[in-house]
Amino acid sequence: MKQKILTTLLAMLFLVGIVGCGSYYMVKDPTSGNVFYTTKIKAEKGGAIMFEDNKTQTSVTLQNSEVKEISKEQYKSALEAKETPETK
Repeated sequence: MKQKILTTLLAMLFLVGIVGCGSYYMVKDPTSGNVFYTTKIKAEKGGAIMFEDNKTQTSVTLQNSEVKEISKEQYKSALEAKETPETK
């Protein structure tokens, strides 16, 4: 029980740290394999995160996620590669 609480607290501290930075993030849902790109991440209660997927402009909440800080060039390249004629 203590380990679960400690893990949750560490995850929240990590998220608070990355939320304060003006950076670019790739967020992966390990359950579905979906990958999202965002510039802002908000920590929710229970260890979940909430953000806006900048590709689809939709709000996403994930209980389990992998967050990786990426460069501005990687971020822009990923969004451009994901665009199709229908989304332009």
